[in-house]
Amino acid sequence: MPNISSVYRPRNPRDSAYYCCVEDNFETFEQVYEDRFERQYGFFRPYVKHVIYRYLDCGILRNGFARMRCEECGHEYLLAFSCKRRYFCPSCHQKRVVQFGEWICEEVLKAVPHRHFIFSIPKILRRYFLYNRSLLSELSRCGWESLKAFFQEAVPVENPVLRGEEDAVPGAVIAIQSFGDFLGFNPHLHVLGTDGCFYGNDMFRAAPRFDTKTLEEILRYKVFKMLLSKGKITQDLVSMRFDMLTALS
Repeated sequence: MPNISSVYRPRNPRDSAYYCCVEDNFETFEQVYEDRFERQYGFFRPYVKHVIYRYLDCGILRNGFARMRCEECGHEYLLAFSCKRRYFCPSCHQKRVVQFGEWICEEVLKAVPHRHFIFSIPKILRRYFLYNRSLLSELSRCGWESLKAFFQEAVPVENPVLRGEEDAVPGAVIAIQSFGDFLGFNPHLHVLGTDGCFYGNDMFRAAPRFDTKTLEEILRYKVFKMLLSKGKITQDLVSMRFDMLTALS
């Protein structure tokens, strides 16, 4: 671990190879995108250009800054404005990750057992999410609904009336990831979920040992149902996919 310094040392984005690569090549990339990449990866989204130029302005004093002053000693320094972009800007993304992690630990997570789940989808379905990113939020909803339905059945409760009802629910934080746009698009979900359900007046009951096969089947059903409702796939594809899974099992 690096030593923690009490002296603020501003970063110089232009010194990084990453920044230089983006600055030197983005305009060329934008010019050739339609001919070389659009057919495979879809149209060039205007938002991408916005993110790039915000990143190129990030941490550069001439693009704006705040003057920081210590009231006790009078020391001053300049703090360059940042782009506050996730993922693409390493500096801003790391800061947001740390802040989000602290908020999750201090304000969201309860002192109960948790599990880490990863929900992925078959390659044959991934292209629908590549060309329609709004489906990623629907995928997240499918993940949550699957997890809730699974734990409501898996966790025993003392009062049978509560079994399978809305009163008993797990807790979960879901992160959508879609790394690999140009090297194999792979949309998937990272889920930090409680290892059991909350019910009643802030009561918690841990889940017994379980097999995730049922959870996979619920997720499969939810994803197929969602894509069918959106008109992205046909019933024939669903039937073919289930036949393949049966043959492999």
